[in-house]
Parts: sequence; C-alpha cells; structure tokens
Amino acid sequence: MVDDDLRSTLESVGEQFNLGEYEIDAYLTVLEHGQLTASEIADRTDIPQPRVYDTVRSLSDRGLVELRETRPMQIIAVDPDEAFSRVRSSLTEMVDELEARYTAPARATEAVSLVKSRSTILRNLAEVIEAAEYELILSLTPELLDRFDEELREAIDRGITIELLVTPAADAPSPETFDYGAVSTVAKARRGITTPVIAVADGEYSVYATQDAIRDDRDRYGVIFNRSALGFLVSGFFGTVLWTTAEPLAANGEGRPFPRRYASIRRCVKDVHELGGEFFARVEGRDVETGEALVVSGRVADVDFDDTEEVASMTVETENGEVTVGGRVAALERIEAHEIRIARDEPPTR
Repeated sequence: MVDDDLRSTLESVGEQFNLGEYEIDAYLTVLEHGQLTASEIADRTDIPQPRVYDTVRSLSDRGLVELRETRPMQIIAVDPDEAFSRVRSSLTEMVDELEARYTAPARATEAVSLVKSRSTILRNLAEVIEAAEYELILSLTPELLDRFDEELREAIDRGITIELLVTPAADAPSPETFDYGAVSTVAKARRGITTPVIAVADGEYSVYATQDAIRDDRDRYGVIFNRSALGFLVSGFFGTVLWTTAEPLAANGEGRPFPRRYASIRRCVKDVHELGGEFFARVEGRDVETGEALVVSGRVADVDFDDTEEVASMTVETENGEVTVGGRVAALERIEAHEIRIARDEPPTR
C-alpha cells in the first residue's frame, strides 16, 4: 500500500509540471526578458490579451514568476534554480522511496523469443557481440556496421573470430575507404535488401531479424535464440545460404595463432583445408545415434570440403581408431560437433 506522503509527493510533482500551452509560452517569454507587463507578453506571444492575467497568475501559483500589483502589473521571472529547487528535492526523495519499494521482477530467460521492437532487436544484437567468447557470425546493414563499429573492434582485440556479411552490397563501404580488417576476420557483401540481419555468438546466442524490422516496421519481427541449441539453425542458414552467395570484401585471419576454437565445422574445416599441414583436434559433441556426450581428440587424418562450402566434415585419428565428425544435425558422421579446438603440434586441451 502506498503511504500518504509518497502519494502526496507524486501528486505535487505532477501538479508542478502540469503546464498548458499558454503557461509554457508565457513562462519562456518572461524568462527570456526577465520582466514584462501583461500587454508585452500578449504582444510577444499568441496568448489572447484576456487570457494573459489568468495565465501569469497560474505561473505565480507554481512559483515560477512573481507578480507586482502595479499599474501596469509587472511579471518578474524567478531564477529557475530557485523555482525548481523544491521539485528537484521532491523528485530525489520520491525516487529514493520508489527504489526502496521496487521489487525486481523475475526475468526467466526464454530459449526463443519473438520481438517486434527495434530497440529490443538492437539491444540483443549488442549483447550477442559482447557475449562472444571466440566466434561471431554477423550479417549487418552498413548502418548497423557503423553503429557497432567500436564493439566489433573491441571484439577483434579480444581475439574473437568474426565472419562479417554486409548487405545490401551496393551500400557497403569500399575496402579502399573502410578498414574491414579492424572489425572482422573475413568480410563479404551480399546484394539486395532481402538478406536478413543476423548475429550468432559461439554457435548459441543468436538474433535473426528482417531489415524491415530494423527500420521499425511494426509488421516485421526479430527472433532471439538465447543460449539455445536452436541457434545452430541461424548459423547453418548463414553458412549455407547467405555466405555462399556473397562476394569477398576483405580477409584478415591468416595470421591468427593456434590453438583456435570453432563453433562452425564449416569454418574449421575450411581453415584446415586452406592452411595445409598437420593438425590436431579436440572435439566436444555427441554420438549421432545414441545422443551420448562425447569428447574425442587426436590427429586430423582427413577433411572433406568443397568450394561451395556446403560439405564440411573431418576424420580424427584417436587412440580407439578413426572417428568421423560433422556439424550440427550430422547424420553421416559418428559425432555431431558442438565445439572444436584445433592445434598444430598436439591435441589441444580444454
């Protein structure tokens, strides 16, 4: 139950700011000149002469001006610091009391959420970028690239691998004028406004939204997969549909040190395939037939990869023989990989 003092404070603050159009015009005009007569206020505003007296008396009742009952009446502005000091004090006390009464609601994190608010989509995009520990997959408009430029540079500085898709390609900054290497490991551009906005951190936390939703079209939407295994759907769509139909802009990942971590087997196998030489892997995942959680490690005996990037798998030589490894929802391989670590000289540790 709200006590009488708090209710009174709320009513007082509300009353203080309940100014009509005439009160606002008159108050700002008097503030600007310091002192005016009623007729001077009428001359300088659109307030009808008969209404000026009621208006300035209303301001006087609120402590915003002083009235000198001379002929003609003088309306004198009160220093705003003094005029609003009581309100400022009341607000401070009110906020303190409200904070004391506030009970934070339980915010159970939903695995999947449908949102239509542009601000909510943007907030989740920022959270995905910040949450990434080792891998980011992004499809951004040029405006969003500019908005998150600083955050992406910080992510690169943290050693995060970033695959960046900029869309529409016609509006993407030119590599001659924009340093893609500072915000991504590899960057591509894709034509058209149909490409969705996407962000995936470590294969789990992801956001999918239409470009219309980012422009605040209330008939469009965004989907948030918060630490959900369903996040791989967004990652898989990005890798097989969007990334393979985009044109290269820049690459900056060749010098990254080992060991490396991957949520995407496509990117992992591509790196092993392109770099060549001997590699060792540690794979965390599950048996595709039993669902049993498995961890295997050993030398990478073989990789299967084609230029379309639609096929990606590897074979790991373990102490118990060779084990085939695929990505999410693998069916032909022995293990569905959830996280892969790759090293040069020996199997990487956790």
